[in-house]
Amino acid sequence: MDHAAGGGAQGMTWLDWMLILDSTFRVATPLILCAMAGLVSERAGIVDIGLEGKLLAAAFAAAATAALTGSAWAGLLAGIGVSVVLSIVHGFACITHRGEQIISGIAINILASGMTVVAGVALFRQGGQTPSLPRDARFPSIELPGVEAFADIPYFGPFWAELVSGHTLPVYLAVLSVPLVWWLLWRTRFGLRLRAVGEMPSAVDSAGISVPWLRYRALIIAGVLCGIAGAFLSTAHGAGFVREMSAGKGYIALAAMIFGKWRPWSVLFACLLFGFLEAGAARIQGTPLPLVGEIPIEVVLVLPYVATVILLAGFFGKAMPPRALGTPYVKER
Repeated sequence: MDHAAGGGAQGMTWLDWMLILDSTFRVATPLILCAMAGLVSERAGIVDIGLEGKLLAAAFAAAATAALTGSAWAGLLAGIGVSVVLSIVHGFACITHRGEQIISGIAINILASGMTVVAGVALFRQGGQTPSLPRDARFPSIELPGVEAFADIPYFGPFWAELVSGHTLPVYLAVLSVPLVWWLLWRTRFGLRLRAVGEMPSAVDSAGISVPWLRYRALIIAGVLCGIAGAFLSTAHGAGFVREMSAGKGYIALAAMIFGKWRPWSVLFACLLFGFLEAGAARIQGTPLPLVGEIPIEVVLVLPYVATVILLAGFFGKAMPPRALGTPYVKER
């Protein structure tokens, strides 16, 4: 489109902003899902540094399964399955055996980084990548009703067509996960118990409720969310798996969770902030800016990460994590 190629940020139109916001939601989708996963896990008192590894492993499992079966749905189930298994491994190490939670999470990240390459080479002989997925093996964009009917309505038409409609299923699941996690944690008995486990597990245990089982269920929920995020990366946003395609998104999701102070709506804002920075950086790539000129591509690529670090360091203030976070529970005799 001619308007999208226009000269610089000052000449951006309403539709340009809609396209940037559209990209923002796509970029933020794995962050939202992983951040919600980390929120559920850490509200139960379990540090989940392994979000990055689960995201990467799920992306590989989804792409490999979709390449072998030709079904994006099979890939989604495989991604969720692998992510849940890694969550259970993490729980076995730090809940059952009371191991160091951060070390267990880092081990999962290292395992996922190595095993995805080894499995990719063994299965496809393409240097750790999967074959490019055909259209039928990927999640298609979903066009919501009313796109044509609203097309001639100023502002609302582009808003509905570009920002609301036209996303893949995992994007809508990511947005839906925020109110679902909020409802689960703050409006259900299970959520009340889960948050209590992260604050004072001894009180939950004295009420006759199993602390380990509650924490395992929190990790399983986190595994499901990370599995959807991984499947999105390789079968919706991308067309296959490439080495280290998670690109630190699991760690950024953890930062967003801290920025949002372990509350779903604030965490969503933090994820969208990073997504907007990355989408905006892609927009200015190769575009001369007033007083600056054309920014080198290396600077453009690193800009969202630097801006995120600055914002997180300077603006989130004092964050109070759950009191029992990272502390293994030892049942009193």
